[in-house]
Amino acid sequence: MKYLCIICAEKVMEHLTEDDAAGHFEEYRQFTDSIRARGHFIGCNRLLPPETARTVRVRNGKISTVDGPFAETKELFGGSFLTEAGNLDEAVQVASRIPGAARGCVEVRQVAEDERTLRTLGLAMERRI
Repeated sequence: MKYLCIICAEKVMEHLTEDDAAGHFEEYRQFTDSIRARGHFIGCNRLLPPETARTVRVRNGKISTVDGPFAETKELFGGSFLTEAGNLDEAVQVASRIPGAARGCVEVRQVAEDERTLRTLGLAMERRI
């Protein structure tokens, strides 16, 4: 099963000192290498700071955008890992080793892979291959 691990923290890399960021990048490199070796890794990336974001809404066919994220929160979405795990407990164990969990939190959510979702997204045939 696939699980998305959403990393939330009060600061993203751009908000850290250069030395702290360098150390944190190294922690992530080591973590990513370890989950690759264990077969849990599917994909990952980090997000740029919220000031680079746009929130998009469509109402009555009209597009509106607002600079920055929609949610007013102390914690910022910093990035994510898409992982493979046998069950939620195993996914939580993987997520607990994400370096951002020690500075903020990591939300773990199972990816929907039911037939209807896969068919709607045009992924049903890819899944069978």
